Amino acid sequence: MRAVYVESFNAEDPAAAVVVGDRPEPVLPGDDWTVVTVRAGSLNHHDIFSLKGVALKEGQLPMILGTDVAGVTDDGREVVVHGVVNDPSWLGDEALDPRMSLFSERHQGTLAERVAVPRRNLIDKPAGLSFEQASCLPTAWLTAYRMLFTQAALQPGQTVLVQGSAGGLSTALIALGAAAGVTVWATGRSAEKRAYAEAHGAAATFEPGTRLPDRVDAVMDSVGAPTWKHSLRSLRKGGVMVVSGGTGGYAAEAEVARIFAMNLRIVGSTMGTRDELEQLIAFMAASGLRPDVDEVMPLEDAPRAFAKMESGEIRGKIVLTP
Repeated sequence: MRAVYVESFNAEDPAAAVVVGDRPEPVLPGDDWTVVTVRAGSLNHHDIFSLKGVALKEGQLPMILGTDVAGVTDDGREVVVHGVVNDPSWLGDEALDPRMSLFSERHQGTLAERVAVPRRNLIDKPAGLSFEQASCLPTAWLTAYRMLFTQAALQPGQTVLVQGSAGGLSTALIALGAAAGVTVWATGRSAEKRAYAEAHGAAATFEPGTRLPDRVDAVMDSVGAPTWKHSLRSLRKGGVMVVSGGTGGYAAEAEVARIFAMNLRIVGSTMGTRDELEQLIAFMAASGLRPDVDEVMPLEDAPRAFAKMESGEIRGKIVLTP
């Protein structure tokens, strides 16, 4: 079958490490797994980390990339697949499982014609969502949903600052927050990106590092070191900063005195649970909210897709289709 995979790392030019070619058919680890025929899969920064050799080790190669998929089972069921793979004995929050992994880590990824997945990870795709739209949900949109409503527990009328304005996660945070009645502020490096954020629900936008008109209840930060100080200083007393990544760097000044003096909370967030994904899909179906898809490309164009994502010049998500 055709697939997008990595067989050697390239830390300087990750798109150059992308290979499109034939790979073996999926192998089921057990009776509780099944095969999904892929209709669409979206790209995430996790894939870039894999291509750079950050999320994978040499002994795991070759590895098919991708954590997100929407497709069809052998019996014709249209599904979205939860991207978190858990130890079968784990019964709690899937994101807290010590042996949790994502597709393209211990198990082959989703950017292929077919993929093996645990049966418990299957969720019915609503008829109102296209396969391309549905494939955007399991990583970026689920991460955003958990950040906003589980980790920050935001309520209508509160204010959140999103550090970012046009990428897949930022777009999801802005759109979901606004749709739920939260006042969303966002930062963006260009006037065009800030305008994009406002068109997708941001009540106000600012250049990175700008002093805000008022302090906020929560900050959503996946950038890390470059935005860390601004995120902490933007919070009101008792506010919460939810951290889901470090695309700009991991080492930041902690500002311990501010944290304890302001009674601030810093909460990590990774992916989300199957229940949260079901809630997200139900919310999308009921509200009419849809992911913004920057471009849909065939699998064969994967190197160009990854180069575009790495450049940062995307608006929403990039989707690949077999």
